[in-house]
Amino acid sequence: MTNNASAKGSISVLLLIVFFDMLAFGIIIPFTPFWAERYGASPFEVTLLFSTYSFFAFLSSFPWGVISDKWGRRPILCFSMLGTALSFAWVSQADALWMLFAARALGGIMGGTLPVAQAYIADVTRPEDRAGRMGMMGAAIGAGFVLGPGIGWLLSHAGAGEADFRTAFMISAAIGLVGFFGALFLLKEPPAREVSNETHSIAARMRSFTTAGATLGVLFPLTILTILAFCMAGLESTFALWTERQLNWAVREVSVFFLFIGLLMVLVQGGLIRPLSKRLGEGPLVIAGTLFMSAGFAMVLIVYSAPMAFVGGTLIAVGFGLANPSLSALISKNAPQEHQGAAMGASQSTQSLCRILGPISAGAAFGVFGRDAPYLVGAILLLLASLIAIMALKHAKRSQSG
Repeated sequence: MTNNASAKGSISVLLLIVFFDMLAFGIIIPFTPFWAERYGASPFEVTLLFSTYSFFAFLSSFPWGVISDKWGRRPILCFSMLGTALSFAWVSQADALWMLFAARALGGIMGGTLPVAQAYIADVTRPEDRAGRMGMMGAAIGAGFVLGPGIGWLLSHAGAGEADFRTAFMISAAIGLVGFFGALFLLKEPPAREVSNETHSIAARMRSFTTAGATLGVLFPLTILTILAFCMAGLESTFALWTERQLNWAVREVSVFFLFIGLLMVLVQGGLIRPLSKRLGEGPLVIAGTLFMSAGFAMVLIVYSAPMAFVGGTLIAVGFGLANPSLSALISKNAPQEHQGAAMGASQSTQSLCRILGPISAGAAFGVFGRDAPYLVGAILLLLASLIAIMALKHAKRSQSG
């Protein structure tokens, strides 16, 4: 009983640290494109800035997992949060574009919080309780992404000028420091476990794609999930640039928009998805979600006012809220029991790669073909995803009847 209470207390502290990590990141999302443009960044360079962080985070997640197996979870969480805080402080003091890239690369390299936090939860949680605890971690991540743009809006509402940008990144750095001190003074090291380093290797991650692709029930939702992650990464990195040119928006308006769609996603995923999935099943929700998202992306052709932008954002947020958790559930349900880890590993790796390639592709399309291009391509890809979902649903029905 004491051990169980101790584990719950440790997990509560861990979730708070994850929340601070995501809150700090959420604050800077609306500011980053405008801050980069002040140093002459082109649309492609702005999106490359987003991809730089994701690229180095993708590379560092493997070694951080291995190192935390040897040195312990708590030291690596402390080190990662401190490095994150330093990277945000560096961005706040940047006076050239290369410094922004270097600071975001440092942030990616030090981005071991999430993979090590997942390992921590696995260390202190029984297998039957693990999914629920991972869900709590997802909620902490979501809460940080929702509240971060809200703080960004408050900062932009309180003043104007370059000081707002520097203050935003310094506040993110301060929040990172709070997470560091929380890990240092409040978090306990979990009991040592024998964990194979092979589970963290790049080769093991790459093999997970082959394993996942061998099952059609996993391949279909994984393909759709890849399209969703790719399109959303492009949206996140170019939306501020698009609204700046189309609607004359600045940080304040972009922050409100991201706060709005973040709240919608939380409401749909936290309140609607469970009863809807029980009543309709995951397949129809994926079809509806991808169609909503496709319509939302296509609305760039008719958005000439703020209300219309929020209508498009509503379609995208509701669609993503319906489709994303349903796809994860389908991957888990359809994967053979002995390949559950491989299937979920393929899902996480795919989404990480999309956070690298999505912004780069969207930025290139934005610069070469015009500001509407990334969204029109996204609308087409999401329509294709809905067709794949329809095919997958028909295949599943044939398999059940056979």
